[in-house]
Amino acid sequence: MTFRQILPAWLVLLVAVPVVVACLVTAVRARALRWLRRAVLVGVVGVVALTPAVVVTQPASGGVAVQMFFVVDRTGSMAAEDWGPGPELSPAPGADPIATVRRLDGVRFDVVSLAGDVPGASYSVIGFANEAGTQLPLTDDRSAVRAWAETVTQEVTGSSTGTQPDRALPILQRVLEDAARREPASVRLVFFMSDGEQTVEGELESFAPLAGLVDGGAVLGYGTAAGAQMRSFDGSYRPDAPFIQDFSQPGEPPAVSRIDEANLRAIAEQLGVPYVHRPGPGPTADVVAGIDVAELAGDGRGDITSTRDVVWPWALAAGLLLLWEAWAWARAAARPGRWR
Repeated sequence: MTFRQILPAWLVLLVAVPVVVACLVTAVRARALRWLRRAVLVGVVGVVALTPAVVVTQPASGGVAVQMFFVVDRTGSMAAEDWGPGPELSPAPGADPIATVRRLDGVRFDVVSLAGDVPGASYSVIGFANEAGTQLPLTDDRSAVRAWAETVTQEVTGSSTGTQPDRALPILQRVLEDAARREPASVRLVFFMSDGEQTVEGELESFAPLAGLVDGGAVLGYGTAAGAQMRSFDGSYRPDAPFIQDFSQPGEPPAVSRIDEANLRAIAEQLGVPYVHRPGPGPTADVVAGIDVAELAGDGRGDITSTRDVVWPWALAAGLLLLWEAWAWARAAARPGRWR
């Protein structure tokens, strides 16, 4: 039980406590039961003034809102050409065929496909390269996801400072916390899409602090162990652009990027989601097949909590005590010589 306190508790106590104490002192001195009864009456009236109530929880009704967050690696290594079978791949119905088989093309394909696998959700895209940022704020417009997929590019090669898979961690945490605060009843799915390659020295920060904000999703890995070369990008895509060079090797040959599945599996374990290798185009329904939105929302996050007043038992007790008091006064008044 709780108290809704229509009247401030301090005011009720300020009035009721001295009166109750006075009644109890008088009851002891006069050895009179009626003063004990009056002390109880004042106490019950004080409880009524505090408005006792009980907390009532009602299960959520209607559908469960789903929010999908795509975290996309846009670093130069995602331009490595070791994904998919060839140019017949198209990222969306009606779009121009993809002329190369870059890892980023796989991301484009998978983002559109996953959005179609979970219709009616809200979608957001966070991209990271030199810096991380929200490229598509939460929207329920699936065509906006397709538009993003058709226009996303790798980072400009000349401004690259290296690959670091945890670069999106701070903004992802901020976005998830904001989503949880604004819509706590929603189910949040995160899809981390990268080759996992790290070219910057140092330990990767853990994604484990985000696990409590993530209800499901997957880490999707792109690339091969053999690796592939990457074409440079100056802001406009050219299929015949020169390959990115490895300046650390004698003769500065074309650099080769390889998938780092150890990093990707570690991120998946920290987030509490599965790791899935995506070597080429194919259905993505299996990636979300094990996600039961209704079961995830069954933890009570959408329940409606309210309070229900339970004043009547206390008011009834106060009424009975008042009747007893009135009856006692009536008996006393009827005694011979009472008013002499």
